[in-house]
Formats: sequence, structure tokens, C-alpha cells
Amino acid sequence: MTLKAPVAPSSTVPQHIAIIMDGNGRWARKRGLPRLAGHKAGTENLRRIIKACVEFGIKYLTIYAFSTENWGRPPEEVDGLMRILEDVIEHELKELDRQGVQIHHLGQLDRLSPKLQKGVLEAVEQTRNNDRLVLNVALNYGGRDEIIHAFRQMLADGVKPEEVTVELVGKYLYTVGIPDPDLIIRTSGELRISNFMIWQAAYAEWYVTPTYWPDFGREELRKALDEYASRDRRFGKVDSSEYGEING
Repeated sequence: MTLKAPVAPSSTVPQHIAIIMDGNGRWARKRGLPRLAGHKAGTENLRRIIKACVEFGIKYLTIYAFSTENWGRPPEEVDGLMRILEDVIEHELKELDRQGVQIHHLGQLDRLSPKLQKGVLEAVEQTRNNDRLVLNVALNYGGRDEIIHAFRQMLADGVKPEEVTVELVGKYLYTVGIPDPDLIIRTSGELRISNFMIWQAAYAEWYVTPTYWPDFGREELRKALDEYASRDRRFGKVDSSEYGEING
């Protein structure tokens, strides 16, 4: 995988995009394949998206790899997913490091296998000085779990109620030091947040596409970025022209 120099698709490019990679199972079912074949195709598609993000000038990419709720899936599917993730780290880490991708883990490691825990920690350590693209891997991650974890840490640190601010909470989240996502993409057409980046997504723009994740390639990403560029982000405010009309 050779990453090209950034070439933005429009004048307004999000600094940080996050993706709920949905539809692997349905992609496989349409082709008469087992669900794990869809998950494998999804991980292979990630290479294309990483390459496109660098080309388009994205600095941060967050992917929802495995949620805290996914443990409730059939054991054979969970075990298969864990093996796929182990294989991805084992076979892709060297190339990602060579291409300047920094890997950051979001979530807790405790329920992962010792092998996967070791792989994640090694990937984070090996790539920590890279700065071409920051790849946040939400693995055993849940938005509510993240907030609970943050407040437990604040209580353990003796933070007083009057000291709690938005900025302070941000310092206790898994994404500390990382800007909030500008754009969140969900593939497969589902209209759900699915417990993903609940705190960080407060003012993110959302883009939902019916395309299943394994088919969400470079041009699909470009469509999402072009749609993002056409929007007016107000962060709860009103632009000056509308304010004049209201008070005119």
C-alpha cells in the first residue's frame, strides 16, 4: 500500500472523520457467504480508506472496530472477529508504520485475548512517533463506557464537583489530545448512533449511506467529503445573515 501526497477533494476538508463500519454481514449474505467473509472483506477495505484519507488530507481517522455490545454476538462470530483483528495487526502493522500511520487505541483491553492485547500495545508503541495519519481504533469500545470510565478516574483523582468542565472531562476520555470528529460516516443505511463517541459527536456532521462497508471505497468517501463541504457548521449558533433577518 503506497500512500499518495494529499490532494483534497474540495476546499473544505474535515480534520477528523469517524466511521461506523456497518453492513459486513449483509454484504456477505447477499453473496451467499458466511458473515465472517464479510468481516474479512471489511478489513481489506480499510486499506483503501486509509490510503484515500491520506490522499484527501484527512489527519485523523477513527474506526469502530468492535463495540462493548458486540460481545453479545454468537461466540463463533466473536472468536472469528478476534482472529481477524489479530491477523490484521500481525500482517499490516509493518506497512502502516512504514507509511507514517500512528495507531491509537480507544477502549479497554481487559476482555481481549492476551495475544490481541499484546498486538495492540505493540502497534501503539511502534507507531507513536508517526504523524502522517492518526488511526484511532475503537476496539472493545462504547461511548457510555468511556464516559463512566472518565468520571471514575476523576473521582479517583479527587476532582471536586465545581472543577468539572467540558475541557476537564475531555482530558479523561480515551481521545485526550485528539480533536472531536468533524464528520461521522455510517455505512449500510442504518440511522443509529450505536453508542459511538457520544461525547465527542456533540457537533459532528453525520453522513449516512446505504452502501455496505466492504463496498465503501475511495469514491464513496469522496462523496461524503463533498457533502460535508457543502454544509454550514454553526455549532448551535446562527450565522450573521439570518440573525439580521430575524431582527430586521
